Amino acid sequence: MRIAQLAPLFERVPPVGYGGTERVVSYLTEALVAMGHEVTLFASADSLTSAELVPCAPEALRLSRSALDPVALHLLEAEMLLRRAGDFDLVHNHVDYLYLPFARRCARPALTTLHGRLDYECLAAVLREYREQWVVSISHAQRAPLPRLRWAGTVHHGLPRDLYEFQATPGRYLAFLGRISPEKRVDRAIEIAARSGLPLKIAAKVDPADAAYFRDVIRPLLDHPLVEFIGEVTDRDKGALLGGAAALLFPIDWPEPFGIAMIEALACGTPVIAWRHGSVPEVIEHGVSGFLCEDLVSAVHAVHKLDALDRADCRRAFESRFTAERMARDYLDVYADVVESSTAGGPVARLAS
Repeated sequence: MRIAQLAPLFERVPPVGYGGTERVVSYLTEALVAMGHEVTLFASADSLTSAELVPCAPEALRLSRSALDPVALHLLEAEMLLRRAGDFDLVHNHVDYLYLPFARRCARPALTTLHGRLDYECLAAVLREYREQWVVSISHAQRAPLPRLRWAGTVHHGLPRDLYEFQATPGRYLAFLGRISPEKRVDRAIEIAARSGLPLKIAAKVDPADAAYFRDVIRPLLDHPLVEFIGEVTDRDKGALLGGAAALLFPIDWPEPFGIAMIEALACGTPVIAWRHGSVPEVIEHGVSGFLCEDLVSAVHAVHKLDALDRADCRRAFESRFTAERMARDYLDVYADVVESSTAGGPVARLAS
């Protein structure tokens, strides 16, 4: 199959440090190429891929020192893809609603994976306008605000099988991985560590939008003697951090669409202690690959029950459910359905007319 992957330009594919969507695009692209498919990746020029790369920005935007307009560059990226649409059997869009006006003009079927939360009213209005377009959810929970979109399927994220090594014997510390923001609740992670008496290593980025929150709310908490703030980490450092942790703390306070940090931890054999929000119950099996919690008391209790879990079970959960190969196979099934429906004048073609 000839597939175009349209990636966001904020991070390199794959990202140098933090980055969710671009990381998933990289894993999917490489798995599809390894399976023998002809993949063209539209991404920033500094991206690394075995697919054909079409550079759409001189470098990833978030770490660039140049004043680059992200909306303008993403619109140009969409136009570049549109000019080559005839080269592909299907366009897989990862830049959210920005490509949808172009999808209506595209000579080839398009599929959009929605990578973010969907409970914003303004977003709902846009997606309803383009309700003839095929969309994919990254968890069943993600769909809840907009159940009537044209859902082609749900495809959970996956990682390369050998990206992280299984570590059977962890260290005696807890880990937090992600970004510093109110909904990620690193303050809860610090409180859990303080109550349980275990050190906490925090590997997280701070976006400009969250700089004031970090300065006013989180930075004062980092003075606790059990807390170590590391900042952003590479994949190599991430593997060592997660593999050495007794558990990953995932104390979110929002409807998390997926949470790739959870499966990164499972790949290392590290269980996850998480709040029961959004996709979390789809990823973590309570009492097997981690513990699902409702409050700080149950989270601290979970820390003291970690010895009851088998880290090999966590790795097995990753290998059976969250590899990049499985993700690619699932997407190929969805691709085939979308292409067949479009070619046969199925639901997509009828609604668009």
